[in-house]
Amino acid sequence: MEKTPKSMRLQIAIFGRTNVGKSSFLNMLAGQNVSITSPVPGTTTDVVEKSMELLPIGPVVFLDTGGLDDISELGTLRAERAKKIFDRADVAVLVAEPEVWGSWEERVVRMAAEKGITLLPIINKTDIITPSAGFLKEVERSAGVPLLCSALDKGGKEASVGEFKTKLMTLLRDTSKSGPATIAGDLVPPGETAILIVPIDKEAPKGRIILPQVQTIRDLLDNGAMSLTVRELEYAGALEALSRKPALVVCDSQVVDLMVRLTPPDIPCTTFSILFARLKGDLTLFSAGAAALRGLKPGDRVLIAEGCSHHPIEDDIGRVKLPKWLKTYAGGELRIDTVSGRDFPADIGMYKIVIQCGGCMLTRKEILNRSSLSNSSGVPITNYGLAISECKGTLKRVLSPFKQALASYEEAVKTAI
Repeated sequence: MEKTPKSMRLQIAIFGRTNVGKSSFLNMLAGQNVSITSPVPGTTTDVVEKSMELLPIGPVVFLDTGGLDDISELGTLRAERAKKIFDRADVAVLVAEPEVWGSWEERVVRMAAEKGITLLPIINKTDIITPSAGFLKEVERSAGVPLLCSALDKGGKEASVGEFKTKLMTLLRDTSKSGPATIAGDLVPPGETAILIVPIDKEAPKGRIILPQVQTIRDLLDNGAMSLTVRELEYAGALEALSRKPALVVCDSQVVDLMVRLTPPDIPCTTFSILFARLKGDLTLFSAGAAALRGLKPGDRVLIAEGCSHHPIEDDIGRVKLPKWLKTYAGGELRIDTVSGRDFPADIGMYKIVIQCGGCMLTRKEILNRSSLSNSSGVPITNYGLAISECKGTLKRVLSPFKQALASYEEAVKTAI
């Protein structure tokens, strides 16, 4: 893995009316022509993504959206696509023109507030019109102190980019970061060893291993821990070869029963998917959701949400293996719907349970938004690793490193129907 994955980068979305200079502003920040610019409204037809290093902030993804005020048939579709970015963005950059602030801008301000997104207003084109004091007061009252710039002014570019970074860092400092800062580094002390069990199957393309496993190895390195990566066939031998017992064992969920069977009770163990449930979502909520599988009956409707878009393979975990284990667990056929990528239905009330993948391709905000929707709809939500471990009767064991999540699961089991 040579670059920080998009899902682990700060997501900065750029919103605004058509032709206010959103793409020009992005090009100014990137120092290159990332987005096509034109005086013709509606040039940006879809969300443009640009990954870059925004020093000293770090790795970011800029999301340049279409104009929210385009009322044409195609423009409505663009606007809907832009609105979905609110489920993903960590920061909303709202670009406006001098003396133009109305319902479209207020809508962005409102949506950002509803989603808990940091908002940074930008007044562009100040080389054409000087914004009045009254206008600036109106913007500040609604959205905070704006940054004034001209995205096409090459002479002022360095100052504008510098001010943008300064404002962004200030806003981010004022926003408390939720979620763990590590995948497994807090579970494995510096100098200790984690054994990672990585099956080599059709979902692990030749020459590489899948993203969650790569990220876990890097996370352990960053925290001064050692990792020993083996296939399930070599796991027993790896345990015997170590002179000191490992601090943690982590496996791919599909071999969780083998790991639990071979791992001594005094060695903590879990799965990659459960680690990512903690990193990307709410492990306590997901653990309680897994208990709801106990009430699954033939004919129930289940939603499986994959975070990545790919062609299903013969032994696909989300479309073949997991449905098979769920049907066996429920004792009969289930009605299983699958969505992939960033597609997720707004109405999920008809489902008995939602099962989200590990989410390595999605941001934490996206997973939390899906969890919030499930919670408000009264539908339990869990993830692949927790669901598979429940189906195989190993969930209590692999939740043992996470006391709060284990307690949530055990409490939910008491009321599972």
